[in-house]
Amino acid sequence: MFFIVDGYNLLRIIERTEGWESTSDAALCTMLSQFLRAVGATGQVVFDGIGPPDKKPFENFSNMEVIFSGRSCDADSVILNKISLDSAPKSLLIVSSDRELQAAAKKRKAPFVKSQVFFAQMLAELGKKRKPPQEPPAKRTGITDGETEEWLKTFGFKK
Repeated sequence: MFFIVDGYNLLRIIERTEGWESTSDAALCTMLSQFLRAVGATGQVVFDGIGPPDKKPFENFSNMEVIFSGRSCDADSVILNKISLDSAPKSLLIVSSDRELQAAAKKRKAPFVKSQVFFAQMLAELGKKRKPPQEPPAKRTGITDGETEEWLKTFGFKK
């Protein structure tokens, strides 16, 4: 499955969610990349406009491309074009609450999901993949007497 995400459409949904109000476009991309990695997929996220001058936070995603639509076009137009030109639209998954994009996806038989639903699915997937790091046993039991002796020698407290 190849995801095409309407970036600002999803971001606006996230910003209206309690606790997520200050999520940035770069943070969204990082979260999307983690989600795609967790589900074994790839994709593109398309944002309106030219984006920030410093695009470093949007580079180096091995499983996702970040696209800014530019000055003369909007993200919806870019996504519509991608849907209409794709040779295998059934392998796409369009993420947007925009009705025009959903209609275009439906016409080409490409699956789509509303941004609100996708955000909930993404959080659930990321939540179940994260496990708290294991503490080393020595944290609770301490180091052995032999290790203590070795450290004391190392730091010159014993000969």
